[in-house]
Amino acid sequence: MKVLSLSVKQLLDNKGIQAKPEHLEVLESRWKGMQELRGTLEGVKIEDADIGLRNIPGGDHIG
Repeated sequence: MKVLSLSVKQLLDNKGIQAKPEHLEVLESRWKGMQELRGTLEGVKIEDADIGLRNIPGGDHIG
């Protein structure tokens, strides 16, 4: 089953954000690129998808 997604314009409108048409074109193309990179998670082993990131104030602490 394919899920229909909202356009970038619809998402921004829902948040009360108005964007210029030329900005919407850039945002739409970037959004599509991110969606392609994301792909689908069907068939992916969960063990392979458990990456964790941590922000340590002050930079890396190597001990």
